[in-house]
Amino acid sequence: MRTVSALGRAWQRLISRPVVVPVAAVSALSGDRRPLVAEALGEQRHAGARLDQVDATTCGSAVLLALATWADPEELGRLEVREQDAAGMVRGFAARFDARQREIHKATNLFWPQALGTTPWGFLRWLHRNAPGAGRYRLRFVDDASEADVDLAIRQVEAALGARRPVPLLVGTVVPRHYTLALRIADDGTWRVYEPTSGSVRSLDPALIRARALAPVLGFDHLHTVFLPV
Repeated sequence: MRTVSALGRAWQRLISRPVVVPVAAVSALSGDRRPLVAEALGEQRHAGARLDQVDATTCGSAVLLALATWADPEELGRLEVREQDAAGMVRGFAARFDARQREIHKATNLFWPQALGTTPWGFLRWLHRNAPGAGRYRLRFVDDASEADVDLAIRQVEAALGARRPVPLLVGTVVPRHYTLALRIADDGTWRVYEPTSGSVRSLDPALIRARALAPVLGFDHLHTVFLPV
């Protein structure tokens, strides 16, 4: 059984020039980074708040916010500001983190029902417009029923992670459902991946992509799309 993204990958092959993708030619970014989401395994917390998605439709927004704070220290600084409203209530990090996800979700869904999550194109558009410090990315569909295509996608992701560039991963059933964020390659060859439903960083064996068995780690079995830095 092939996923809908297999059709997307076939379309990409059809319109793309027949060139070999230089999987090792990924630009590293300079500058200090102060990531909101750390690379250590386990639940991610900041200022006492768990770094999970605010509701069932904002996994993409949580991943975009993680990328934006990694790319721009000022984004994190704005989340950490504490202000008192007219009623005397202090609005701190947790409230701002949730509110910022909702803002991102609204901005990425100009012509798409918010209840259906975030489209890959809306995800990419927001990233380029609002987090330029993350560098440019491209959308790359994955045909996870093709061993050759999966192997190439894994090499491309690992080339990016080796250059210290996080890689958003869109997983799902036969249709895309859930955004996650690959952060780095561990010493044992597994990937450290931020999973926003749980607000945790998990260990992912790339062999699970080949086996189409990602659900125990990322919630859904199939890898649909990777967002590769250029």
